[in-house]
Amino acid sequence: MMTNLPIGIQVYSVREYAEKDFRGTIQALKDMGYDFVELAGLYGMEAEEIRKVLDEVGIPAISAHVPYVELLADPAGTIAKYQKIGVKYIAFPYLDDSVRHGTPAFPETLANMKKICEVAKEMGMVMLYHNHDFEFIKMDDGKYAFDYMYEVIPADLLQTEIDTCWVNVAGENPAEYVKKYAGRCPVVHLKDFYKEGKAEGMYELIGITKKEESKGVFEFRPCGYGLQDMPAIVKAAEEAGAKYLVVEQDRSVGRTPMEAVKLSIEYLKN
Repeated sequence: MMTNLPIGIQVYSVREYAEKDFRGTIQALKDMGYDFVELAGLYGMEAEEIRKVLDEVGIPAISAHVPYVELLADPAGTIAKYQKIGVKYIAFPYLDDSVRHGTPAFPETLANMKKICEVAKEMGMVMLYHNHDFEFIKMDDGKYAFDYMYEVIPADLLQTEIDTCWVNVAGENPAEYVKKYAGRCPVVHLKDFYKEGKAEGMYELIGITKKEESKGVFEFRPCGYGLQDMPAIVKAAEEAGAKYLVVEQDRSVGRTPMEAVKLSIEYLKN
């Protein structure tokens, strides 16, 4: 499967390696053929140090996942830090279950996100929102919380980073959802998975522990090795005006994370 879009890797996919040896990990990702990285944290380093490593290895950080609480505490300061790294896009990666849809805090969360997006726009940064499956909960008017959020916060302030795995897990067609947000989806997350039956323990795989008995099977897989129709998703991303594709694999089963992300880029580029 071939695409002309640049393909990046969310460093969270290989976080254990990045924590131990950031430079070596970034070099390995570049050597695999990734065009850029998407950061998730700074691994105890200053922004200037991260930029220095990226420049020396010769791979840019196009985007970054930055926690909502961090952005809320100091919007301008946090955004400025990522500007030093050269990041173009900052994504809200996840909303805690105390502030998301279905809680009394949700209207305030959206108002806060809008304020953060306004600061980002003034500073020349583009904000994204990276979904899971919990945004695909119907509201009283029958709309998904996912779609409602993008109605409340206009496109000039908030763009999408559609995680195609979680859209599928939520029961929607990921390629169609990417097309639905044509012109508003500069970055698309490519993530493959395998699922059998009702697998309730999915969030344990991304480090969020819930005491649940799982009656099914769920595992994240390298791109092209799971249930996702990757050619359709990539085609939809191209048609919808996406600028970048990002591989993300939250956990790896039966192979190391490095082996998994290598399989993903080989599949996407060959």
